[in-house]
This record gives sequence, structure tokens and C-alpha cells, in this order.
Amino acid sequence: MTRANDRSFGVTRLITEIVADPRLALMLALGFSAGLPYLLVFSTLSAWLREAGIARTQIGFLSYVALAYSFKFLWAPIIDRRDVPLLSRFGRRRGWMLLAQGCVALGLLGIASGNPSHSLVWTVACAFFVAFASATQDVVVDGWRIGAAPIERQGMMSASYQFGYRIALLSAGAGALYIADFAGWKAAYSTMAVLMAVGISASILAPHPPQTEPAGPRESFLKLYAEPVADLLRRNGTMIVPILALVAIYRVPDFVSGVMANPLYIDLGFSKSAIATVTKLYGVWIGIAGVFGGGIAVLRLGLMPALLIGAIAASASHLAFAGLALAGAARLDLLTLAIGIESFASGFAGTVLIAFMSSLTSPAFAAAQYALLSSLYALPGKLVGGLSGLMVDNFGYPVFFVITSAIGIPGALLCLYLWRGTRAGGTEAEVPAPAPGGAVQ
Repeated sequence: MTRANDRSFGVTRLITEIVADPRLALMLALGFSAGLPYLLVFSTLSAWLREAGIARTQIGFLSYVALAYSFKFLWAPIIDRRDVPLLSRFGRRRGWMLLAQGCVALGLLGIASGNPSHSLVWTVACAFFVAFASATQDVVVDGWRIGAAPIERQGMMSASYQFGYRIALLSAGAGALYIADFAGWKAAYSTMAVLMAVGISASILAPHPPQTEPAGPRESFLKLYAEPVADLLRRNGTMIVPILALVAIYRVPDFVSGVMANPLYIDLGFSKSAIATVTKLYGVWIGIAGVFGGGIAVLRLGLMPALLIGAIAASASHLAFAGLALAGAARLDLLTLAIGIESFASGFAGTVLIAFMSSLTSPAFAAAQYALLSSLYALPGKLVGGLSGLMVDNFGYPVFFVITSAIGIPGALLCLYLWRGTRAGGTEAEVPAPAPGGAVQ
């Protein structure tokens, strides 16, 4: 498949390919399984906690459970080198997938069995367990995808994964809120646990990809960590400092504001059904439009201009939430406007960031370098995001969202600096086209 073809496929072609290639259908199911737990330990859980009367400061700190996604590269080598006892007959990849998926389902049932207003420690412990198992699942699913199809099919495999991931976000976002509104939170989380059967079934049915014997500990360390980092430094020189700084802070505004979004909706008096309809259904589709918009901008304008536009748009979009908070009432028109602006800008910025990080990798170390970069981009935002509740309690929602918007200014300045550097060098980096529907976690 040529790069031009990769850039042109849409949802219709993707569905046709999934029907024709069983591996893509399995990838769709595994993408769904990977995406389902994410919101259940993040924004969906924050809505339950706020409704249960948990303080905003505590909700902000509880977002730290999602740090497991930022540190998953630390235990990835263990997954590559060791089989799972009792599940080894499924092969190393599928054995780890089944273990991780089973643990996610068990953790969701644990959350469902608790009551955060009376047993917050139990809820937090189960949420962390889900996040750790989910991050482990991400590592294994990526490994299975790379081994299950040749390189010319990886574009479609990735797109199928992201398509399933988006469907999961709808289920864990809108679906869980709808169920919670009509049947309660315990029913919502129990239902989500049952839905993990989709991924478990796919893991059992998935073909066992070929795998090589693991290298020794010293050689494995050099291959997975030291050599990829040395290659990044060698190719970028002193420019690696502003490059890594940009990766680290580019999405910080979104991570920080995202923790307090659902508590804002609850405090303004929106029903869970209204939140689900506007933020999870309408917002997801607008976000998909932003994803395609970001891809088109990279192709038509170039990487650095698109990166700058994304930085400005994503951070400025939070001013719409400041306006919603100032209204002080459950105004559906303002919520729809704010979600539309933020979702499109976030989808746009996320796609451009994928393109930027992809452009930094070397073919010889693409997987390792991208894993390190994606961990770096998520870590600062999640660390600062833990303080979001404290900021709201001290400054109020309007000032908080103005602050998150201002956090994007350094990112925009770094974009300008790097853009000037690429223009001074006489060329702009050649960037692989991001797959439509691709999302950064």
C-alpha cells in the first residue's frame, strides 16, 4: 500500500477492508477492548465521584491513577521476554492480552461493587488496578499488531484499531453515562466489565504471530532504551531540547482542563444524559472531524504551520468553557458550543502531534522511540492535572479555564521557534501521514 493510498482511505473503505481481512476485524475488537477502560478511570469516573460528593481537589488528585499509561514503557520489556504461567499455550502475546483483559474486567467489577462516598480508597485502588492492566493491554496489543501483519498492512491495522478505540470511547463515555442515569453507576460499570468479553474473544480467536526468542537482559536494555535515545540525540543535536520540551507541554492544557470538565457539568446542573449526548456523542464525532482536519492541514500547509495552529486552537478553545462557567446555569446551547469548539481543536491538535512525533522517529527504532515520546507527552499534563481540583477550589471555574488556556502560550512559542529552525535549515521534515481516526491517549 502506498503512502498516497494510506492518506486517502475513509470509513467506507475501512469497513470494506475489515470485512475482507479477518485480522482487521480482530484489530477492531482489540481496539475496542483497549479504548474501553480509559474513560472509566478518567472522566466518567470523575462524574461519579463528583455526584457522590467527592471534593474537586480529591478528584483532581485521583486523576493520577492514569499515570500508569505514561509509565507503561517500564514494564514492556518484561512482557516481551516472559510468558504468562498457565496461559502460555496461547502464545506470549495472546497470553498477556488475556491476562490483562481479565484483570480490567475484574477491576471494573470491583469499582461497581464499591461506593465512593463510603469507600473511596477501594474505588481508587480498583481504578489504579484497571489503569495498570489497561496500560499493559495497550503494550501487548501493539506488539501483536506489529507481528500479525506485514509492514504494508500496518496502516490499515492501525486505522482499524483507532476505529474500534473510538467506538469504545462512545461506549465508556456516553453509554456509561446513559446507563448510570437510568440504572445507576453500579449497573454502568458492571456492563462495561461484561463488554470486555469483546476483547477476550478476539484474543482467543486471534492467530498466533511469529515471535523470536528474547535477547539477553543487557542486549535488550541497549536495544529498547539506550540505542533509541542515542539515535534521537545524534540526529537532532541541540535542537532535541526544544523538541522534547514541545512534546512534553503541547497537550498539557487539554490534560489539565479535562479532569475538571465533568465536575463542571455536574456543578452547573446538567443531567448525565445531557452530558452524554453533548460531550460523548456529539463531541466524539466533532473530534473525528478535527482529526481529519489536522491530517489535511499537515498535507496542505506543512507540519510546522499545522502544529502552530493546533497549539493555538487547542488552548484557546478552553475560553469557551470559561464562558460556560460564567453563565452559571445549565445552558445546553453554551455547552454544545463549548464542546464543539474544544472537540474539533483537540482532535486537530492530537493528529498533528502524532505526525510530529512520527517525524522524529527513525525506521530502525520507530516503536521504541515512539513509545518514549508518547510517554513523555502524556506525563507532564497528568502530573499537573492532579492539581486541577485544587486550582478550581482556589480560583473558581472561569479563572481555572483561563489559566489552562494561557498554559498553551509556551507551546505556541516553541512551535514558532522550531518552525524558524526548519525554515533556516532550508527544508521541513518529511512527515508520515497520520491515519484518519488516530487518537493520542
